Amino acid sequence: MKLVSFNPYRTIGIKGVTYVKPENIFREIDKVKEADYILFPEYWQVNFLVYGLHKKIFPNISTFHLGHNKVEMTRGLWATFPNNVPYTKILNKSQLNIDEIEEEFGYPLVAKEVKNSMGRGVFLIENRSQLLEYSNNNEVLYIQEKLPIDRDLRIVYLGNKVIAAYWRIGREGVFHNNIAKGGNYSFEDIPIGAVDLVDKVAKKLSINHAGFDVAVVGDKYHILEFNVLFGNDALRHLGIKVESLIYDYIRSDFDPDTPTYPTIRKRVS
Repeated sequence: MKLVSFNPYRTIGIKGVTYVKPENIFREIDKVKEADYILFPEYWQVNFLVYGLHKKIFPNISTFHLGHNKVEMTRGLWATFPNNVPYTKILNKSQLNIDEIEEEFGYPLVAKEVKNSMGRGVFLIENRSQLLEYSNNNEVLYIQEKLPIDRDLRIVYLGNKVIAAYWRIGREGVFHNNIAKGGNYSFEDIPIGAVDLVDKVAKKLSINHAGFDVAVVGDKYHILEFNVLFGNDALRHLGIKVESLIYDYIRSDFDPDTPTYPTIRKRVS
């Protein structure tokens, strides 16, 4: 199986990979055409790879399109699992009515940049001046209720299964729970209902590589967002070799007669 990767960091350890710099794709187009699978292309490449060259890509095109920004993923979730999305409004800047937002959400509320990750571009808004500052800096406004949580779940889906789940716990007095923002992780008492929800969502939306962020409020699970390129630190701590799972999945997808890797349920039950 011939593999071409555009992201060496994500594919170190996968055998048979040829690395091509993204900016050199047209210079080395013959390597791309000969490949059986393209790994981790950049977003600007995926349409012509899939629709022009008819190449298999990983992550798949559904993952890229829905995971491209928070607007796309939220609309996908609204259409399929609306009861598992925090109350959210998506507005153009010209549609903003501060009085209506204050009446509808109150303070504090959460405002997000539509394209960012690792906790960047997620703001706790506690008053009108902060809301105005956010609206002045963003053309598309993504406003969400603040849930009463001090942690959230990161549930990692790869291929056709959940491969890991862990809590991300924010430092005391800190709004963000992200590991990149100084949060800690815990692998204890993972609710299997949240794992099952992510499994259903990923299968429904045809997502095959994402880290889902899930808030637990009482007995309800809220999907905050998912990230196509998620961090691997906690997975390494668990001894999970992501590159091996990627290879097993694309091999099974390329040749359906080969087995896939085992279920995660034993890890998180």
